Amino acid sequence: MAAGVPADRGDMKSVGLLLLLSLIGRDSWAFAIQDEFQISVNVDLVVLNATVRDRNGRLVGNLAEQDFSVMEDGKAQTLKVFRREDLPVTVGMVIDHSGSMKSKLENVIAAALQFLEFSNPDDQLFVVNFNEGVSFGLPLAMEFTSSPSQLKAAILGAPTTGKTALYDAITLALKRLDYGKRDRNVLLVVSDGADNASRMSLDELLKIAGQSSAMIYAIGIFAPEDPDRNPEVLRKLAQATGGEAFFPKKLEDLAAICERIAREIRSQYILGYIPNNPERAGHYRRIRVAAKSEAYEKLSVRTRAGYSKEEKK
Repeated sequence: MAAGVPADRGDMKSVGLLLLLSLIGRDSWAFAIQDEFQISVNVDLVVLNATVRDRNGRLVGNLAEQDFSVMEDGKAQTLKVFRREDLPVTVGMVIDHSGSMKSKLENVIAAALQFLEFSNPDDQLFVVNFNEGVSFGLPLAMEFTSSPSQLKAAILGAPTTGKTALYDAITLALKRLDYGKRDRNVLLVVSDGADNASRMSLDELLKIAGQSSAMIYAIGIFAPEDPDRNPEVLRKLAQATGGEAFFPKKLEDLAAICERIAREIRSQYILGYIPNNPERAGHYRRIRVAAKSEAYEKLSVRTRAGYSKEEKK
């Protein structure tokens, strides 16, 4: 285990069962969990991954359930699940291979390996490479990996040429996450340009992301003079899903950013509630989570901005 990574894993079995339930968008579930509480009813359980930092930007990992408040569409919710666990995740690395990335790929690979080093050893990873086309980086017979050499080969396996089908690549990666065998899902997106080749629109992608349980972390390595740069797209995707967008000034900063992301993923709180609002299929529900503790002057909480359910057919 890497230094500074929390070791309080708690009752992994019960949390794993809870997180196997959909974050959103599934029909009713019947389940019973024996732990500090028991639920044996039909519910739609909303599960959030929340990152808490103090005013200096340091991760905060010693909060209690009563320190959190959750609002959905302005209405207070009652927590049914509260955990802080270092649960393994399924991670999709979405890597830009457009022509302008050729000189940057070495730094991207070093950063990806840094992410892997500080991740949970039980994480499973896959790679989606994209230029004007989209492809999986791993061999067809291999869905996931945790091997540094295989991860490096997966990123190197596509040519750096052509345009940027960013939205198509993220859409494919979100679908691939469904094949993962871990309880939480993360996408790490690295790109140096705006989309100029996708069939998928940004609005369509944001809708799909809003119905997914995945957190999207995005790293934009834009040149200041790049006419195609569009950092707002990466910010929107990250904000919608509870992740974060980074825009390093130097390529050498990529590895430190990926280490920060890996540590953050392993230090998050798991919050779950059963919405007490009237159900409206297709309606986007806004979520706000806050934390307050006498031990800290100010706390900031980051989680997904909201969610929507698919219309029932």
